[in-house]
Amino acid sequence: MKGDQELGNTIYREIKNTDNFACLSVKEAKLADSGQYTLLLKNPGGEKAVHVNVSVLDKPGAPEGPIFITGVTSDQCFLAWKPPKQDGGSKIIHYIVERRETSRLIWTVVEPKYQAETLKVTKLLEGNEYIFRVLPVNKFGVGDALQSDPVLIKDPFMLPDAPKGIEVSNVKKDSMVLSWEAPTSNGGTPITGYIIEKHDKEGVRWTRCNRKTVTDLTFKVTGLLEGHLYEFRVAAENAVGVSEPSSSTVFYKALDPVFKPGPPHNPKLTDTTKSSVSLAWGKPIYDGGCEIQGYIVESCEVKSSQEGEAAEGVISEVWAICTPPTGVKSTCFTVEKLKEKQEYKFRVCAVNKVGIGEHADVAGHIVPEDKTEEPDLDIDLEFRKLVSIKAGGSLRIFIPIRGRPQPQIKWEKDEGSIKETAQIEVTSSHTMLVVDKVNRSDSGKYTVFAENSSGVKSATISVKVLDTPSAPNNLKVQEITKESPEYDGGSVITGYTIEMRDLPEGRWTKASFTNVIETHFTVSGLTEGNKYDFRVFAKNAVGTISKPSYNSGPIAALDEVQPPKFSIDPEYTQTLIVNAGDSFKLDADVHGKPVPTIQWLKGDKEIENTIRCEIKNTDTRAMIIIKDALRNDAGDYTLQLTNVAGSQTASFQVKVLDKPSTPEGPLHVTGLLSDRCTLSWRPPQHDGGSTVTHYIIERRETSRLAWTVVSSDCKATMYKVTKLLEGNEYTFRVMAVNSYGVSEPINTPSVLMKNPFVAPGSPQILEVTNIIRDSMTVCWRAPETDGGSEIVGYIIEKKDRSGIKWTRCNRQKVTDVCFRVQGLIEDHEYEFRVSAENAAGIGEPSLPTSYYKACDPKYKPGPPTNAHVIDTTKNSISLAWGKPLNDGGSPIQGYIVEICKAEEEEWTLCTPPTGLRVNKFEITKLTEKQQYKIQVCAINKLGVGEPTVIPGTAKPEDKLEAPEIHLDSELRKGIVVRAGGSVRINVPFKGRPTPEIKWTKDEGEMSEKIMIEKGLNFTQLSMDSCDRRDSGKYTVTLQNSSGSVSEFVATASKVSEVPLPVGNVTLTDVTKVSASLSWEKPEHDGGSRIAGYLIEMQPKGTDKWSVATSIKTCEATVTGLTAGQEYMFRVLAFNEKGKSEPKPLAAPVIANDLTIEPSLKVQFNTYSVKSGDDLKLEIPVFGRPKPKVTWMKNGETLKSFVARDPCDPPGTPEAVAVSKNHVLIQWTKPQYDGGSKVTGYIVEKRDLPQGHWMRVNFTNVIETEFAITGLTENQQYEFRVIAR
Repeated sequence: MKGDQELGNTIYREIKNTDNFACLSVKEAKLADSGQYTLLLKNPGGEKAVHVNVSVLDKPGAPEGPIFITGVTSDQCFLAWKPPKQDGGSKIIHYIVERRETSRLIWTVVEPKYQAETLKVTKLLEGNEYIFRVLPVNKFGVGDALQSDPVLIKDPFMLPDAPKGIEVSNVKKDSMVLSWEAPTSNGGTPITGYIIEKHDKEGVRWTRCNRKTVTDLTFKVTGLLEGHLYEFRVAAENAVGVSEPSSSTVFYKALDPVFKPGPPHNPKLTDTTKSSVSLAWGKPIYDGGCEIQGYIVESCEVKSSQEGEAAEGVISEVWAICTPPTGVKSTCFTVEKLKEKQEYKFRVCAVNKVGIGEHADVAGHIVPEDKTEEPDLDIDLEFRKLVSIKAGGSLRIFIPIRGRPQPQIKWEKDEGSIKETAQIEVTSSHTMLVVDKVNRSDSGKYTVFAENSSGVKSATISVKVLDTPSAPNNLKVQEITKESPEYDGGSVITGYTIEMRDLPEGRWTKASFTNVIETHFTVSGLTEGNKYDFRVFAKNAVGTISKPSYNSGPIAALDEVQPPKFSIDPEYTQTLIVNAGDSFKLDADVHGKPVPTIQWLKGDKEIENTIRCEIKNTDTRAMIIIKDALRNDAGDYTLQLTNVAGSQTASFQVKVLDKPSTPEGPLHVTGLLSDRCTLSWRPPQHDGGSTVTHYIIERRETSRLAWTVVSSDCKATMYKVTKLLEGNEYTFRVMAVNSYGVSEPINTPSVLMKNPFVAPGSPQILEVTNIIRDSMTVCWRAPETDGGSEIVGYIIEKKDRSGIKWTRCNRQKVTDVCFRVQGLIEDHEYEFRVSAENAAGIGEPSLPTSYYKACDPKYKPGPPTNAHVIDTTKNSISLAWGKPLNDGGSPIQGYIVEICKAEEEEWTLCTPPTGLRVNKFEITKLTEKQQYKIQVCAINKLGVGEPTVIPGTAKPEDKLEAPEIHLDSELRKGIVVRAGGSVRINVPFKGRPTPEIKWTKDEGEMSEKIMIEKGLNFTQLSMDSCDRRDSGKYTVTLQNSSGSVSEFVATASKVSEVPLPVGNVTLTDVTKVSASLSWEKPEHDGGSRIAGYLIEMQPKGTDKWSVATSIKTCEATVTGLTAGQEYMFRVLAFNEKGKSEPKPLAAPVIANDLTIEPSLKVQFNTYSVKSGDDLKLEIPVFGRPKPKVTWMKNGETLKSFVARDPCDPPGTPEAVAVSKNHVLIQWTKPQYDGGSKVTGYIVEKRDLPQGHWMRVNFTNVIETEFAITGLTENQQYEFRVIAR
């Protein structure tokens, strides 16, 4: 049993049961045979069951369905499924997910190795219907597929409605504020933003105002042009796309609102005299929106109370303008010619182009009178201090002064008179004292006095002249010493007694209380700073005391001090050079009172006693001993001596000769790439007393112990290490080298070699603008991340809604964030996406845009071009014009002409209201000599477009003038135009009456496509779609009653047209089923490369020509013929312009095998070969049918030989896979191998159109396909294959 079902015998299953044996055999086990089998045994004694689990190892069964499809949008959906019930005895490794459009049979892989049971499928085409299938995979293979139901990819939401209620406010010269109401319907998904557009009345296109997403219902439009008229519209955007725009607003003019200015700021009185008043003020806080042009000052006499009563009932205030009527530009003004002692009121007004603004009153009543003011001296800070000046220099003291009336100025010197050569300058605003070539006598205090009727003010300046000193004077004795008496009294002097007294009136007292034997004694207990007098008594052995010595004179009790001094050995004045490991000492003799303190320093750090460093200092000597000198002992040593009298330092320089110290770290690793990096470090702190000559750089893989030298002679402190292995981990070290050895190394941490950057992120497309029938502009934002490497360019791709492939739009590198996509097909819908590229490669593309239709926008037409007067008579004016540059996207239906007198503004319509179909018009019934203004407008189905005004004015009058041609110098050189291009020959001329204009062509008749345009003062010949026949000389002739004149212009056309017929067509071979033809190239390719040739055939008895084959070379074989049937053949060449005339084969061909007499082509009759070498003879053999070949030697037949006919060519190669730099071609084997097996093929290529054939395979090609690599993108190639 299997499960609950009893099993029986089948083709693949056999059950054999005996009395003591039960056997179940399953042949060719399948996955369905997996499961639990039960052997059930029954007898009267009971029953017994045995369970056996069987697992068939096979590819898995189909996943458990159904496939659930959710989250369907316009370009994506989500799939979900369950694992298979039968895993084939092996774990499911992954799933293969595929999709296909219901209109196609080919499945496309979505995910080749997907391990989950849910998947998000993206990049689907909106509107397409898809079927998905999931195939499980285990280690035994790919299982059965689970297929979904068809699903239509479309957005579940709709576009929102257009916004409404647009209002424009806060209009300024460069900005306006828009506000609007949200759409009535959001399309089922929230509004993500709004797109605001503006349209300049002088332009034809709507341009977007907001670069970033606008979510508010208001937006300030900036960047407007002052004086231009603008209309606005708003569109809403949701997840589906952008809605239809709202209806546009009326036109608003970009101008600042203009008003009269506000009152001037803070008008005030600045000065008065008995006949004038000076006023000042600030600019108005508000200028009314335009420039302040000036200010007006007004005054009013204040009437006395009696005058006021007398003039009761009459306006008493009469304001008079004090400034010119146009005002003054400055913000201050002096009102003159006022009455003394008369009270006045004043006010000030600002003026702009709108008018006079509000006035601002000067506070209070003002009486013109002279003011008094005490003198004041403005002393500079420099002169408030002591002024020092070198002898011989110039002394200049400048002092500003104030005061009313003007003060009288007086200069004095307190220690003597001012020298006569001094110059004193006095003005109304300052005074200045100048003394040239000063000396010691010019030192002192200088005083300046300022005095007027209001008071006196003075100032003193101290001056010190720096000069050489005078001779010293008043020399006094500062110290007195004592000596032994000249005579000792006949007995030995046994001692001395010292007495002292305080000066000036102190008593003598003993200073020594013991016998003083020496002739010097230190007196203690004195008061610092007091003066003392000393004397000495001598005493001999007899006991006699001598008279006192002379007094010492006043002596002050002060310490004797000497600043520190030192003396050093001359060797220390030079740098002390020591070898590493030696000992050295530094010492100096020390002097000073009191004894100075001694301190040894190295750099800024005090030296202390150590095992190697011993400091030995005494009161009179300083010494330091350094044992076993090291590199670090080199440097600057300083001996510092200090006492109360000052300090002194002695410097020593020591150089220790040794190998350098380790280079200063850290050892930086920068510029890390997959195979290189850059090391940088700093020089050693100690160079070992010798210049570092170079560095040794080594590297080591972390998996190895051996170091490898990268550079043994690096001169700089930076090195670029190359030729490293990507993915390997390295450690680097650097050692410094001088003339004494190699330093210890500095090491880096381990460094993994890999590129530090990845492909960039996806750009974000912002907008698609400037849409016309064949191009659009795509703008995007740079990726948020550049992957660690600078973005080097962008790749723009487009996809037609009717196609399935994305195609690249830019052939050259694009670095800007905008690109104009050209070459679109009118009325087709396109979506776009952009990818960024950096050094790591091309990043993921952006999300595709919504679809945009390539079509011209439709507006009213632009103004006609080149409107001008071509003729006048005494009562008419003739004018002409060209078509508008922009027809608004709709055909021009006609033109209207309007006229008005020059002095008036009322325009009168001259043409019918429906307009004219022609581009010229004569206005009649005009007044002679009257000046007129004329304008022309174009009409399309949307209405009347903008007018173009004929420059200046025109007046009806008859003119007479001989014809005169003004031919441009460039036209005289001739014109060269490409095939299919256009040419315009514009010839200005003069002549009255208007000359008759005639264009002729000297080498033939004028083409019907030539358009001749005639104006009042020019004629123009226009040709579109030029070809070879349009080359030649074109002559224009002008003639009127005053004479005639002619000029010619030569044109040459580089024409592109259909090619000429091919040359002679030759039959090269014929069999029962094929015919081979060859022919010559056309004499002229029509100016465009020959794209290929068509071979047409016509069986006898029919009138229909059919294409037998198409080929790019000048030979072909037509197959599939009927034996014995007669055929006609002809060959046509074709290029991008079309097919040439056919060239027939001279005679019909009957499909039969040819009989050709055997022939041989033997190059030599005699061959020489060395003994032991191989002899190989290859002789081409010709003949139909195939000749029998027999080799003979000396009349005897050779038995073993190989007969080789020329091998047939392989089949025409076909390109089966093409990319930007390689092509995979395939071909068929030759039909006939020439009697010997084909051993290989030679593949050749050539650049089109003029390249040479070059071999591309350098090894033998055995198969009938080959991939050609290293090709140039967008270059056309031709390939051929040769069998061998």
